[in-house]
Amino acid sequence: MPEVKTEPYKDGDYFVDYEDKVFEDVQAEPGEKALITFHTVAFEGSIGLVNILVGQRLLKKGFDTSILLYGPGVTLGIQRGFPTLGDDAFPGHQNFAANLKKFMDKGGKVYACRFALQALYGHGEQSLLPGITPIAPQDVLDIVLLHRKDGAFIQDTWTL
Repeated sequence: MPEVKTEPYKDGDYFVDYEDKVFEDVQAEPGEKALITFHTVAFEGSIGLVNILVGQRLLKKGFDTSILLYGPGVTLGIQRGFPTLGDDAFPGHQNFAANLKKFMDKGGKVYACRFALQALYGHGEQSLLPGITPIAPQDVLDIVLLHRKDGAFIQDTWTL
């Protein structure tokens, strides 16, 4: 067996060069919009949290940013907790809620499809995190079309 002669990594070490940014830092022009759509299940993967963080970054860049939760995506916007709502049943349990609240506190808008809430997941509007706007199922297409008309950046994410 070959002998490994390198020192092990320790806390505070870097694996990669975080200082080397390849592309320019794009900022929104006045009035530019962004829409992020979520068709993903809470706790089934990282994309839900990643997209909320992308929404926060778009806000920092000056985009008028909205998030659309539809299909299983509505599960990101419902209140949860154990033993009571808002409690962390495990570390990271409230990541979606905390980051959606942070997004809305910074001026972002979040919409959730009423059809998915009730018909697919058995929740009512009262289950949504405060600040999320429930919308009709017909609005799911129209919010995308309105953002398209405005020339918005649109990021669609689907997971199965």
